[in-house]
Amino acid sequence: MTGELPVQPVVHEVNTRVWLREIAARTGRITGLRDVPKDAWDEITPHGVDAVWLMGVWERSPEGRSIALRDPALREAFTDAVPDIREEEIAGSPYCIRRYEVDASLGGAAGLAGARAELDRRGVGLLLDYVPNHVAPDNPWTWEHPEYFVRGGDEDARRDPAAFLTVAGNVLARGRDPFFPPWPDVVQLNAFAPALREATANVLGHIGDVCDGVRCDMAMLLTNDVFERTWADLAGPRPQGEFWPAVLAGVRGRHPAMTFVAEAYWDLEWVLQQQGFDFCYDKRLYDRVLNESPEAVRQHLLADEAYQRRLVRFLENHDEPRAAYTMTPAKERAAAVLIATLPGATLWHEGQFTGRRTRLPVFLDRRPDEPAQAELRAFHERLLAAVHRSGMRGGRWRLLDCTGWPDNATHRNLIASGWVGPAGRFVTVVNLSDAPAQGRVRLPWPELTAATWTLTGLLDGTRYTREGDELTDPGLFVDLEPWGTHVLSVGPTG
Repeated sequence: MTGELPVQPVVHEVNTRVWLREIAARTGRITGLRDVPKDAWDEITPHGVDAVWLMGVWERSPEGRSIALRDPALREAFTDAVPDIREEEIAGSPYCIRRYEVDASLGGAAGLAGARAELDRRGVGLLLDYVPNHVAPDNPWTWEHPEYFVRGGDEDARRDPAAFLTVAGNVLARGRDPFFPPWPDVVQLNAFAPALREATANVLGHIGDVCDGVRCDMAMLLTNDVFERTWADLAGPRPQGEFWPAVLAGVRGRHPAMTFVAEAYWDLEWVLQQQGFDFCYDKRLYDRVLNESPEAVRQHLLADEAYQRRLVRFLENHDEPRAAYTMTPAKERAAAVLIATLPGATLWHEGQFTGRRTRLPVFLDRRPDEPAQAELRAFHERLLAAVHRSGMRGGRWRLLDCTGWPDNATHRNLIASGWVGPAGRFVTVVNLSDAPAQGRVRLPWPELTAATWTLTGLLDGTRYTREGDELTDPGLFVDLEPWGTHVLSVGPTG
């Protein structure tokens, strides 16, 4: 696996420090990444997972941690999540990075190399973080290379200490995005500075030596339009070229197969794809599945297949509430079937498979004990394995038409799609509602006519025999219970 991820990878995000702490509690000894037992690696790499994102491996900032400990709002959020949290269990933010070196408490560079070797033995790739917008105030760049940062003057520091700080005699802006106040624990890098672009490519090149890809935090902040809107004259003249094409071209000269994932919002996914990212977060689909109608989800999925293949589908991650908290168990299963069978990358969050409900602040090393739901884990593992074994995602995907009757409009709650390729033909139908739904799903494969076909449920083994003429027109009849699903292979009878 080392060197290149699949075209549409399934990624499992793991909070590294929390995971290691729980392994240590289970085994009775302090655990670095080289000491993780094989069964623990097996648990986070169930069949169908292509890559593990070890979130939070880099050296965290002592100064950033001190700022967090003095912040009443953060301390309240910490105790809300873990009421008995102790100060020594507050590690600081993994996105307030002092240096891009593996934290010594995780086993350093040797520990990460051991982790990558264990994943490689399982045919699983490794993703790590990169934070392009800012660094910690005690990052060596702040005194070695002040030209990398958005800078102010002494008057700015006196007038607005919440937005500026002085490091080694230089007034540097605190990191921010255009819609919120500055973040107190980070310093703003200048995306318009040519020297910073070169330095970023160099750091990412070194990161590419130890992993297969990176997830770039809030990547849209570095686009010229957003950066100019955020920093105006403080950033200097707007360059002709964009930040990401220049940076990624430099990295890919060294690591041509390295995968780049953009955390992206504000409908800038297409822009970032055009600027060189392999995948961008599909936050819009997440919002629509959680809060909008099935029709809104269907409209979203009408986008071009090539564009959708470069999106990251998810139901939770460390920035979002837990799926078990935002959805009923039945809805979560239906939504999981939906995203697992769509084109694009798929992101799962460690603990999602077992029904964890507490959204843990990333600053913390410990999470509350929550009973694991064995049945839910078995469902997710069955789903991932079935989709992987089927080979469906190696074909071409399309949204399918679904019709109903004048006196029954429940077909509007059905989301149907199909894959066709070397592995065969596959149909997914999801009732994205809390009421029963019926409809006809037209299969767009004229070669099905004048023959009899067997539709086999990939998750439950159920078999249905249908005539091809019916499957193509008026379509496969489906009758699904609330949040019900079908994941079917279509093959010749007998």
